[in-house]
Amino acid sequence: MNDMHRRTLTVALSCTLALLYMLSACNGGGDALQRIQSKGELRVATRNSPTTYYLDRDGPNGFEYALARLLAKDLGVELRIETAFTIDGLFEMLARGKADLAAAGLTLTAERAEMFPHSSPYNRLKSQVVYVSGNSRPNGIEELPGNKVVVLADEAHVEELRRLKQEVIPELEWEEVADADPMSLLAMLDAGEADLAIVNSNELETQRSLYPGLKVAFDLVPDQEQELVWYLALGADNSRFQAYIDQFFTRLQADGTLKRLREKYFHQNRGFSRQSSHTFNLNLRTTLPKYEKLIKMVAREYQLEWQLLAAIAYQESHWSPLATSPTGVRGLMMLTKSTAREIGVDNRLDPLQSLRGGARYLKDLKRRLPKSIAEPDRTSFALAAYNMGLGHLEDARVLTERHGGSPNKWEDVSAHLPLLQQRSQYQNTRYGYAAGSEAAKYVKNIRYYQDILNWQDRSDNKPLPPIKPDEYLPEILRDSNLNAL
Repeated sequence: MNDMHRRTLTVALSCTLALLYMLSACNGGGDALQRIQSKGELRVATRNSPTTYYLDRDGPNGFEYALARLLAKDLGVELRIETAFTIDGLFEMLARGKADLAAAGLTLTAERAEMFPHSSPYNRLKSQVVYVSGNSRPNGIEELPGNKVVVLADEAHVEELRRLKQEVIPELEWEEVADADPMSLLAMLDAGEADLAIVNSNELETQRSLYPGLKVAFDLVPDQEQELVWYLALGADNSRFQAYIDQFFTRLQADGTLKRLREKYFHQNRGFSRQSSHTFNLNLRTTLPKYEKLIKMVAREYQLEWQLLAAIAYQESHWSPLATSPTGVRGLMMLTKSTAREIGVDNRLDPLQSLRGGARYLKDLKRRLPKSIAEPDRTSFALAAYNMGLGHLEDARVLTERHGGSPNKWEDVSAHLPLLQQRSQYQNTRYGYAAGSEAAKYVKNIRYYQDILNWQDRSDNKPLPPIKPDEYLPEILRDSNLNAL
């Protein structure tokens, strides 16, 4: 797309939005907050992406969805999600009054702020130039010319590139990719179809495990962060609604909810090495297909998510049915002799027997846990017991309670598991020493692999239909601290 074509499209869009603005202003929509509460429904426009909103096997999920769901709960209304193909599509929905707000990881820009009312910032990101490790790394914007640089056509990065071209580097060129998402840019870069890509820091963070060879070259604008805001609809008095949202964000910031949401959706994969991520992706393509049907069949038999069963098998054996450890555990699910005998497995190297045995053992562990432990924590506790045994897990729960934590919350217990390696602590427990930090890492690894498998299982590049998802709650929203809002 040449500069003339880009300018033409930009002018056309601006004119369209301006016309819609005038039309909506004439409609006089009244007080937005009062209308939302009277109708009992909050309409939120967003994008289908791993950083905003997506459907997994449990229903709707994503950072922006989690925030919007909390706002709807706070307002006492139902949440209705509307999806758009592009960022321009989101603003068109706002201009036409088809949504009350747009929550889609949208940055605050002068052009957007001039047209649409918006909330205060709830997150801050950096615009980052990404390259493939092993290729020549540019050290600043002056080295961008001569490289094929890709950026999303309707992202705020384009505005910054135009400013840099006009004020700093006249020879700067880039390619604007339309009808795509940040993951598409990273895929282009990974496949060698581009030299550099410009994305937001959270977008790279969520996809780093899938593209371990991609690295940050530099921040597009050093020492400057992009502010993320929610934009509000035109044609209504948004003053009270805007103030309500700002107070809502202030409360979430003060009680730590925003931090926990960011950790869950953007930073949960930290700590995985590039090599381990590369190995997993390689096995995902070459080894998993050999056992995927078998894993799905066994998962159905035992009413488990197949991604969870597959993640356990990968953590245990890297999907190798002949795997054997120095301590004598063997097979896809790495069963001990005593465990295999207990659950009726006579050949641990048989993939079907091993999968059935592992699934049966996990279900039995879940059944034996105290009834006070609810999902999704219950599965995490069972995974830890699969690794270290119920006795040591109970010791960790006791230690957690002694130190003021909840013995029924995995977040609390996992933080106290390393105490089982400290003599001053384990000498006062029933079962003594255990490699608690390894058990915590074991559960984290499985959840990480499960998340990737869940995302891979979704239909790629297909927009999600509008839904009313109030009957679903993602894991983060089932947390008692968040439900207290």
